[in-house]
Amino acid sequence: MILSVLQAIGLFLATNIDDIIVLSLFFARGAGQRGTTTRILAGQYLGFVGILGAAVLVSLGAGAFLPPEVIPYFGLIPLALGLWAAWQAWRRRHDDDDDEAKIEGKKVAVWAVAGVTFANGGDNIGVYVPVFLNVGPAAVVAYCVVFLALVAVLVIVAKFIATRRPIAEILERWEHVLFPLVLIGLGVFILISGGAFGL
Repeated sequence: MILSVLQAIGLFLATNIDDIIVLSLFFARGAGQRGTTTRILAGQYLGFVGILGAAVLVSLGAGAFLPPEVIPYFGLIPLALGLWAAWQAWRRRHDDDDDEAKIEGKKVAVWAVAGVTFANGGDNIGVYVPVFLNVGPAAVVAYCVVFLALVAVLVIVAKFIATRRPIAEILERWEHVLFPLVLIGLGVFILISGGAFGL
């Protein structure tokens, strides 16, 4: 169980680095307004519960209808996402306005944060499904509990970063490198540990 908790922490960090930047922008947008932190926290939880719900439902369906020997090949999902993210980062290496565009023209409202969180969570679902398929039900529950606890930590960190611009700029500069590397590593790990392709 301790191993599952540690893996969940690592997985959460790997899939939510970009959320820190987006949430920091929401905090910057709502600076000086009463209730900004509460609305952002509520929105982040709503969006993330949607992401977890989708991942669990997909993994339950896949686990019921697919033979066990097919499950390790779900490692191809995070591998493909990582390669795609690396390709996108390479193509848009001079584009600094991607995250600003995500919240442009939006007020800091619960639905706005939840919408951006869920829309930004397609990669999370793609990564969580193969992981959930390769662990037992108790581990899935442990993952979900850890993820939900870390959502609050994520919001706190984003608020901290929003008040320290140099840190946000450094994180934004390196996220495009770390995110693909972690996804590719995760995909390779799932493929190898599950014995896919006779590995």
